[in-house]
Amino acid sequence: MERTGTANLPLHPGRAPAWLYKRMVKLASAISDVIVMEYGEVKMLGLLSNPLWFQSLACVLGYDWHSSGATTVTTAVLKEALKEHGIMVAGGKGMAHKTISEIERKAGMIDVDAEKIKKASRMTAKVDSSLLQDGYSLYHHTIFFDERARWIVIQQGMNESTKYARRYHWKWGIENFIVEPHHGIAGIKGMALNMTARKAEEARKTSLDLARDGVSKVMRDFEALKNRKGIKTLDGRTIHLDMPRRINWDALKRVYEIQPSDYEEMIAVKGIGKATVRALAYISELIYGNELSYNDPVKFSFAVGGKDGVPYPVNRDAMDEAARILKLSIEEAKIGNKEKIGALKKLRKMVPQ
Repeated sequence: MERTGTANLPLHPGRAPAWLYKRMVKLASAISDVIVMEYGEVKMLGLLSNPLWFQSLACVLGYDWHSSGATTVTTAVLKEALKEHGIMVAGGKGMAHKTISEIERKAGMIDVDAEKIKKASRMTAKVDSSLLQDGYSLYHHTIFFDERARWIVIQQGMNESTKYARRYHWKWGIENFIVEPHHGIAGIKGMALNMTARKAEEARKTSLDLARDGVSKVMRDFEALKNRKGIKTLDGRTIHLDMPRRINWDALKRVYEIQPSDYEEMIAVKGIGKATVRALAYISELIYGNELSYNDPVKFSFAVGGKDGVPYPVNRDAMDEAARILKLSIEEAKIGNKEKIGALKKLRKMVPQ
């Protein structure tokens, strides 16, 4: 079931103090111990792929409900806390250039096919940076995986003008990386060019056909549209985003040479980014009449009060499940009574009575 609402995740500058971070790792490790023992590793991964449960865990560990730092610090904490459970974690804030090599190293530690994990890492980042053009630029990417190549991705983007963040959750088992693939997206619902929408299927097919036909045809259509003012669709609607000023023609030449079999394979080509995707999408709509989607696919979000207010999630059953598992884990965790009491108080504060 699709969840709707709002989640304000404002940028909070600064770093978690060392004393707090150490306690967060200790508590996260204790909670993880109980969950893995009671439910298994696959359940732990599934819980982390749930935006509401992840947000609840971050708050229990010590973060404000709506802080953007909850994502970056909590994933860093889990990177340490899950070491003993056969769940590998790669990436993190500022780690983009090291993620692939880290995946290769850690995949070797548990004898899992690194190529599957690397593909998931690359494609999830490509989709959220290029296919879903929602005004948020990715700056954080973390992938979790186990010995059976089950994986989840948690990544976050920032809107530079509003200084609010949006978090994207992915889970293994999807049919492909293109068509409505997210397990959940937490953020404020707005407007986006959404090339992952089912209704954009014909536009994806036309985009692929254009790219496979060669650069000259795309260049002609691109120049014709770029020079038009007040661009409108064939049925008179004004489009929501501007045509890009330039696109990567070398990347399009590579697509022509490769002749990809589908849109996913085309998107995977190095250099195919948001400008190229948008240009092909607009040509598909404005010249060839294929419908695009501008529906922002936020699937999972929260309505909150003030900075330290009580959250009122739309899906009460999901919140109850999150609270139940967290409460059990905290109560059975091998930590001091003072820490248990503190964590349970935070959990009670989150759950509306």
